[in-house]
Amino acid sequence: MKKFVLTIILLNSLLWFGLTSIAKANTSEYNTAVLSHIITQKMQGVNVDTSVLENEMQRLFYNYALEMTNVIETHLPNILDSLAAQIRVKADSEYKCALLKGSKIEDKECSK
Repeated sequence: MKKFVLTIILLNSLLWFGLTSIAKANTSEYNTAVLSHIITQKMQGVNVDTSVLENEMQRLFYNYALEMTNVIETHLPNILDSLAAQIRVKADSEYKCALLKGSKIEDKECSK
C-alpha cells in the first residue's frame, strides 16, 4: 500500500511538473529563439552543434530540479501525514489481530 501511494504521488508530481514545464517552455522567448535558430539551421542544411542542445537540456533539467524541490517542500507535510496515518492503521490492525489470536472471535482481516 505504501509503495502504491508513493507511486501515485510520484506519477502525479511528474505529470504536473511536465505539464507546467511545457506551458512555461511555450511562453519563454528564450526557448522560442533557440528552437527557431535550430530549425532554421537544419532547414539551411547546416549541422547544428550538439553542444548547444546538450547545454539547453542541462539548463532545463536544472530548472526542473529547482521547481521539483519547491513542489516537494510544499507538499511534504501532506505526504508525511498520509504515510503516518497509513502506518497507524496497519499497526492498529496488527495489534487487533494479535489480541484476537487464539480466541473464539474470528476476524476477516486476521484470517488472511
